[in-house]
Amino acid sequence: MDFEQVDLHIDGPVARIVLDRPERLNALSARMIDELTAGFETMSSRSSIRVLVLEGAGTAFSVGHDLTDMVGEEEAYFQKLFAASTRLMRTMRETPQPIIAKVHGVAAAAGCQLVAACDLAVASEDARFGTTGLKVGLFCSTPMVPLARAIGRKRALEMLLTGELIDAATAATWGLVNRVVTADALEQAVGELAAAIAGFAPSVVSLGKQAFYAQAELDEMDAYDLTRDVMAANAADPDGQEGFAAFLEKRTPVWRPRG
Repeated sequence: MDFEQVDLHIDGPVARIVLDRPERLNALSARMIDELTAGFETMSSRSSIRVLVLEGAGTAFSVGHDLTDMVGEEEAYFQKLFAASTRLMRTMRETPQPIIAKVHGVAAAAGCQLVAACDLAVASEDARFGTTGLKVGLFCSTPMVPLARAIGRKRALEMLLTGELIDAATAATWGLVNRVVTADALEQAVGELAAAIAGFAPSVVSLGKQAFYAQAELDEMDAYDLTRDVMAANAADPDGQEGFAAFLEKRTPVWRPRG
């Protein structure tokens, strides 16, 4: 599709997916949601891409759904809109590469949902996070799905029921983001994290990401059953065998491209 509200950039093994409506604080229009889904599908299909970074242009990450598109619409419109949002969430989860959120400014409502749905997140000290829907009469029901899984029930409900923004330090303490850095250091921190991940076998990273989410909702013994089989297949895989041999031979491993 033609990308008008999302920019795609490739820098070696790292792809950037950029929310590009800075004049609207990257409010998520229906078109932007579709473009994001297409962007993740496009980049996930490229074997040379090992890590994805999601970020926002301008002064904010994203303030959530664009309310100007939502006034006066009937329920059928909202069924379609939130179905598209759910497709985006599913696409992000099924994307084989790890997704890193690079967050500055405000990440609110569906913008906060995007951060919570990413596999990792790095935020600048000025970042703020919130599920602010109650302030406009809309409970953040779909954003609470990844949020509750990232930070737990009590903290998620505090955000959902107050609509207040939390600062970056609190977001890190609660587990919504992995680390907080100064605004000047944000790009470098994200780049270093992406480069570290990109250096590993892409097939193994992809396998590990999918196994992580598959086991997360299982009880302990079922999770062991699943991960036992995953780990056995991984160890027998050519990349697993290459890693073992390279370590023993004291050389740099040569990984296969992701299939």
